[in-house]
Amino acid sequence: MKQHVLPALFLLCFFGNPAPSPGQEAGWSQDPPELESLVAFDRTQSDLRVAVQRFQEDRRALARRWDVPYSPTRRARYEAFYGGWMEALEDVNFDDLNHEGQVDYVLMRTALEFELEMLAQEAQGASEMAPLTPFAAAIGELQEARRDHEDVEPRAAAAVLHDVANEVESLSSALRAGTGELPPIKAVAAERAAGFTEQMRQVLEDWHGFYDGYDPLFTWWAQKPYERLDAALDDHARAIRETLVGDASSGPVIGDPIGPEGLRAHLAHEMIPYSGEELIAIAEAEFAWMEQALLEASREMGYGDDWKAAQEAVKELAVDPGLKPAVVRDLAAQSVEFIGERDWITMPPLAEEVWRMEMMSPERQLVSPFFLGGETIRISYPTDDMAHDDKLMSMRGNNPHFNRATVHHELIPGHHLQGFMTSRFNDHRQPFSTPFWGEGWALYWEMLLWEADFPRSPEDRIGMLFWRMHRAARIIFSLSFHLERMTPQEAVDFLVDRVGHERANAEAEVRRSFEGNYSPLYQVAYMIGGMQFRALHTELVESGQMTARQFHDTVLQGGRMPVEMVRARLTGQRLTRDYTTAWRFAGDPNP
Repeated sequence: MKQHVLPALFLLCFFGNPAPSPGQEAGWSQDPPELESLVAFDRTQSDLRVAVQRFQEDRRALARRWDVPYSPTRRARYEAFYGGWMEALEDVNFDDLNHEGQVDYVLMRTALEFELEMLAQEAQGASEMAPLTPFAAAIGELQEARRDHEDVEPRAAAAVLHDVANEVESLSSALRAGTGELPPIKAVAAERAAGFTEQMRQVLEDWHGFYDGYDPLFTWWAQKPYERLDAALDDHARAIRETLVGDASSGPVIGDPIGPEGLRAHLAHEMIPYSGEELIAIAEAEFAWMEQALLEASREMGYGDDWKAAQEAVKELAVDPGLKPAVVRDLAAQSVEFIGERDWITMPPLAEEVWRMEMMSPERQLVSPFFLGGETIRISYPTDDMAHDDKLMSMRGNNPHFNRATVHHELIPGHHLQGFMTSRFNDHRQPFSTPFWGEGWALYWEMLLWEADFPRSPEDRIGMLFWRMHRAARIIFSLSFHLERMTPQEAVDFLVDRVGHERANAEAEVRRSFEGNYSPLYQVAYMIGGMQFRALHTELVESGQMTARQFHDTVLQGGRMPVEMVRARLTGQRLTRDYTTAWRFAGDPNP
């Protein structure tokens, strides 16, 4: 497909006229900004910007209205909504749109196709849970009648609560006694059913709270049956976990693999033209390179080829409690200075001014053992009331040399700068947000800084390589899990044995990967997204078609989207209304 670099006129409008010289602030980045530069930027906006904003607001409104999870009526409403938007898109004259509008068209069509496919998968998931949650429909109908503004009949409502409580209590007793005629249910479906039961308890609480105390007759009839059903639902979730799952907080990690078909749908949505097996092969090749780099650093430290011993020595270089914020502050300053000296990206003064630090609670560290970022970087480090072993693992896993990769990842030029820019430019593209753009960008900077000798010592290199290996390992264990070739426990062992994680940290990482509210491809997105940006940098910057600063600023001002569409924007690639992923950015790996 024919490609051409963005016309000079577009770049002049985008960056101001003339483009800033090295060390000079861009007009849009100043505090306050030069308004002419923002007016110029506005003239490049997508023809579909308002349409995408309307879609997002309508979808948010529907989510607030249709709040019963797994409800068939909710699913039908969303099918009509997404189907209607697909028909509306088909009525648009694609060739009349400007290039930014064509980008949004492809993004929206891809998103709508994915959402419709996810609704079908949701229906399948609901059917798998149905034997453990036959009561859900009755509770959902109560809430949906309220949302339809129907009057409640207190005596009839109380009867429904009474009957459903009987059903739930009977099912819980049968589970514990091992009686009844339940079909075979996998642990992952059982855990999903337990979570769904807890969600329906919240739905019931919301329904009850609307009437309780405001309608005396309702309270008279419904209070006792409600309390009984509320307790029964709480107990039922426990019964499912006790008999079919195990203790989810301290027992085995339970995940919900999406399988080959689910993986295919998610890869198409993210515009990744590789199979799961090919992505694993890419990760294995990266892993092999990193192991060689680790050997070089290990030899420099005097540990020969025993890189794990060298890594253990680096872990022991953790700072004392109370000193961690100073480490973060200094590393943030070093990365900003290093990047600024090379004029790689525009760093708005306000973005540098407003970032903050907070300490992460011990509870949150159980699922987030490392730093989290954005405008506020949340620092994982032990508190005085943690168990001794937990203190040591937290300190070892968050030593300054490991932090050399994480601080700039979370702050500037990583997640904080991303959020700062995307909340100010093309924020309408939030519905198309993807971890391949979000996490991939932050990982790409780890690659770029590594190549520019940002690590100052072999200890620094071991610290940065730990995270690079971690990203490659995430691809291997998460895709192997979703293809049902690796269990969560095997994933934990893999992180400990191949990457050098502390076991508690490895368990937290796997638990967060499989039990959190993350896309199934979230863990894949770090390294694969980073490789996409690195390939695009080679294509446009190393070829001399754009400066590094133009490249990076244009990416951030374009908004969140699959990286293949970033490439389409930056190259002015000719698009069609039925465009699908085609960019084999990593060549042709052999699985």
